[in-house]
Formats: sequence, structure tokens, C-alpha cells
Amino acid sequence: MKFRYGTFSYLPDLTDDEIAAQVRYALDNGWPVSVEYTDDPHPRNIYWEMWGLPMFDLAEPDGVLAQINECRTTYPGHYVRVLAYDARLGRQSTALSFLVQSPAEEPGFVLERQDGPDRTQRYSVKSYATTTPAGARYAGE
Repeated sequence: MKFRYGTFSYLPDLTDDEIAAQVRYALDNGWPVSVEYTDDPHPRNIYWEMWGLPMFDLAEPDGVLAQINECRTTYPGHYVRVLAYDARLGRQSTALSFLVQSPAEEPGFVLERQDGPDRTQRYSVKSYATTTPAGARYAGE
């Protein structure tokens, strides 16, 4: 089962040319681009580790692609995503977010049910990856 996260997650993995096209779209709209990575892809984990600083004032996607490839090389078993931030007044939010790398083997999630008083039920989602310590969650690293 493949982890679905962000824009384009239901499409096949993007090629470097397709990633460059999306980065160019972000740059053409004046959105600063950043690269982030994590080994805990829980849907509520929105704060991933930043790879370098956000890239402002770029005209071509080559600088972003170089950062993506460095991050991929350093963390081959992590999730890597690209974020584009719309900083215009009134917006100030993420405009585009998509994965550029996933681990070869994704462990998935477990749905845990908790029974409470008066027949109430609560559910939580837990990643199988978090059963091991951070940094050792995926084999082969």
C-alpha cells in the first residue's frame, strides 16, 4: 500500500522532469520553495525536517532539483517533499506540496480503537514505522 500525501499522490511517482515543471510553476507564481524530509509520515505530523533553507528569488528550478537530489542521497529511506509557500498578504499559506521520494518499503498504519464509557469509541492512527526509534525506522539506512 502506497502512502498518499499531498498533491499528485494518486499519480505514479513524478520523474525529475515533472518535478522540475512543478517547481517552475511555483517559481513563476513567486512562491518560495523548500525541501523537507521525515521518517514519520503520520498525517498529523506536518512539521518535517527542513533540508537547508527556503529558496527565495530563484528563476530556474535547477537549484531546487540539486537540493532535492542531495536530500535523496543523504536520506534514501525517508519521505522527501517539496513545499511552495504563497507569502502574499491575505494568503500566507502552503500553495503546493508534493512527495518526490518515498521509502522502497512503506510499513503502513494501524487503526487503534479505544472503547470508553457509554459505548463510546475513539479511533487513532499509528504508523508502524514509529515502533522503532527515529533514524532507525527504515531498513537499509
